[in-house]
Amino acid sequence: MTVFVADEQSEILVDLPRWSRLACLTMTEERAPVDSELSLTFVDEVTIAGLNERFRGVNGPTDVLAFAMDDDQLSVDPRPELAGRAPPSQTELLDPEPPVVLGDVVICPAIAARQAPEHASTVDDELALLVVHGVLHLLNYDHAKEPEAEIMQQRERELLARFRQLES
Repeated sequence: MTVFVADEQSEILVDLPRWSRLACLTMTEERAPVDSELSLTFVDEVTIAGLNERFRGVNGPTDVLAFAMDDDQLSVDPRPELAGRAPPSQTELLDPEPPVVLGDVVICPAIAARQAPEHASTVDDELALLVVHGVLHLLNYDHAKEPEAEIMQQRERELLARFRQLES
């Protein structure tokens, strides 16, 4: 699994290797194809506001946007009962198929910093949530309706707890 990371803003210090590890953990735990790729880009408010307007028709900045690609190739089923599955086998790792491009996650650290106190968290905690949230969107999770929102939020909590456990 590959995560391409970029920091295109200068307001908030962003630990790119850490967020890349979290995105990879999320893909692995969700059993995304082993040859999956995604990009994770941190941008300023002006950039994310422009993307939000262009692609969602919503005026103003937001915290995270996810742009899915290769939807027809993705076979990840966002169900909580699939959590904790075994890691990919050696056979899966050696598969010669071209990569599956999951898509792009774009995060605005300045918005995350503003939201952190509202969520009783740190900027890093908020960024971690946004990384997981964005990647889960690429893996077909949604929160438009209540049952899906509960499933997505529960999975976010589980993945963040797993990441904290691995970091300690």
